Amino acid sequence: MRKISESTIRRLSVYLRFLEQAKAPTISSGELARLGGTTSAQVRKDLSFFGSFGKRGLGYAVPELTRRIRDILGLERGYRVVLVGAGRMGGALVQYHGFKQRGFHITAIYDQDARKIGSRWNGLVVRDIRHLESDLRKEPTDIAIVVVPAEAAQEVVDRLVQAGVKAILNFAPVQLAVPRDVAVKTVNMAQELETLSFVLANR
Repeated sequence: MRKISESTIRRLSVYLRFLEQAKAPTISSGELARLGGTTSAQVRKDLSFFGSFGKRGLGYAVPELTRRIRDILGLERGYRVVLVGAGRMGGALVQYHGFKQRGFHITAIYDQDARKIGSRWNGLVVRDIRHLESDLRKEPTDIAIVVVPAEAAQEVVDRLVQAGVKAILNFAPVQLAVPRDVAVKTVNMAQELETLSFVLANR
């Protein structure tokens, strides 16, 4: 398969959400485009990377397209997720039910604050980060979510990489260095707000 852009994957995720809410048994590329804020041609192009979908003039069968996109996004299996950082944002992420609905199961929470270690968050006990590597050797994980201060993020990520984690979602406002076989996605809140600021300033 040719290299697929991140923007295409993001749009597939958007299409999936609308498909899961659809009431009709079929949906057209035009309807998906309208809901997703794109064009019919873009919808057809995005889907064409992964094979043939739907029938001309009839649209897409909603159950089949939903299943195929879930399969493309790897959502037909479950993922073990660890959270590093038991602060306010970490607490909000642990409470978010959408993760479990998508097959992302937070199995452990880590922090270095002695006041938080041993407390219970949404059924999970906050663990001492000193045990991170030994725990992950016994309980391998698929994805790590890093919600720590910027100055601590690289050290935490280095430890996760050493423990074999290959996918990291980073909320710290810092550029991280990782090996080529490790995927990192950084959520930069300030950058997202700056994007909205640009829209407001240039109306």
